[in-house]
Amino acid sequence: MPDKTLTFISSGSFQARAHDVKGTAALVKIGEQKILRFEDFETINGPDLHIYLASDLSDKDYVDLGAIRATKGNVNYNVDEKIDTAKYKYVLVWCEPFRVLFSYAELK
Repeated sequence: MPDKTLTFISSGSFQARAHDVKGTAALVKIGEQKILRFEDFETINGPDLHIYLASDLSDKDYVDLGAIRATKGNVNYNVDEKIDTAKYKYVLVWCEPFRVLFSYAELK
């Protein structure tokens, strides 16, 4: 039977940058699968918003977890097991066409 133990890694509250935001981001591990979970998340929609794990608040050193799945509610993003999540301290909501940081959470 696969291990389904939940392990907390880090979390942080979302902060507004270009647009208002609410909620928290938590990095957890369930068995061997890492998951980035948004809870009570709320923001406005924008063109081609993506979720990044990043080393800072820029788009210089990041991993793209894909297009935003929802602008309201609880949402999970799978994180590839090969990604060294200790390297990335920020979750960014990033507008790709305009290279604008909508909001972020610092993971601690």
